[in-house]
Amino acid sequence: MNHFLDIHKTSPEDLRHIIDQAAAMKAARAGRPKGTPDDEQPLKGRMVALIFEKPSTRTRVSFDVGVRQMGGETMVLSGKDMQLGHGETIADTARVMSRYVDLIMIRTFDETVLTEMAEYASVPVINGLTDRTHPCQIMADIQTFEEHRGPIKGKKVVWTGDGNNVCASFIHAAGQFGFDFTFTGPKQLDPEDEFVGLARRAGSTITIERDPVKAVEGADLVVADTWVSMHDSQSSKERRHNMLRPYQVNEALMAHAKPDALFMHCLPAHREEEVTSAVMDGPQSVIFDEAENRLHAQKAVMRWCLGV
Repeated sequence: MNHFLDIHKTSPEDLRHIIDQAAAMKAARAGRPKGTPDDEQPLKGRMVALIFEKPSTRTRVSFDVGVRQMGGETMVLSGKDMQLGHGETIADTARVMSRYVDLIMIRTFDETVLTEMAEYASVPVINGLTDRTHPCQIMADIQTFEEHRGPIKGKKVVWTGDGNNVCASFIHAAGQFGFDFTFTGPKQLDPEDEFVGLARRAGSTITIERDPVKAVEGADLVVADTWVSMHDSQSSKERRHNMLRPYQVNEALMAHAKPDALFMHCLPAHREEEVTSAVMDGPQSVIFDEAENRLHAQKAVMRWCLGV
C-alpha cells in the first residue's frame, strides 16, 4: 500500500513513474470527448472518498473526473459532514472509512489530520493539500514543464512571493527531481528551514535572494501564487500586500529570465496583484495547461497508490 503524503516521502523512481504515466494517459485521451471513460478502467469497481475540510475547485473537480474516467466511483464529503476530529477521533474515522472505500483523498488544514489518517487507514491516503504542503499540484507542474521544455533536471526554478505550502512542495521536488530552486520574497515569509535543508542534502542548490531581478536571472521557470488566503483578516491582507508588492511578476521582471522561460501559477490568481494579466495571458504562461494536468497527474498518483 502506497500513501502519497509528500513529494520528499516518495522515491525519485516512483515519482518519475507517476509523471511518465500521467503523460501517457494524457496522450491516450487526446481528441476524446472529456466525458468519455479511458480505454483502460483501472479503478473499475473501486470507491474513492474525497474529503474536503477546505474549499476547492480544481482539486475537487480533477479528482472526481479522474476517478470517473478510470471507471471508479467517488464519495465527496466535507469536513462539516464528517466532523473530523470532533465527534470522532481521526484514527477511528480512518479505520471506519477503510472498511467502506478503496482510497482516501483528503484536503485539510492541519498536517496532523493527514498524517493521523494515513497512520490508521488500511487503504492508501492522498494529500490533496494541507496548510504545509501541496504535492499533487507540484506533480502537475513538473508534468507541465516537461511537456513544454523537456526534463526538469538541472533547470532553474524561481518562486516569487510567499514561501507557502505550494512553495514547500516545490522545494521537496527540487531534491527529488534534481533541479535548482531560488526563493525571492520578504524574510518574514521565507520557506521552512527544514524543507530547504532536505533539498540541499539531496544535492539541489536552494538559494534565497531578496532582489527579485537578480533571482530570476537565468530562470527556466518563474512561479507565483496568491499573496493572501481567504482566511486572512483585512489588516493582514494589507500588511502582506505591502510586503509582497516588490515581488509582483510582470513583463519587466520576466524580461530578466531566460527568453524561453515559462510562467506558472496554481490558481486561483488575483490579477494585477501577484501577477499581471499581461504575463498570465502572455506567450510564456502555461497556467491552463498546468490546471489541466492536475487531472492527469492525480490519475497517475491514484494508480500508483492502488498498484493498478
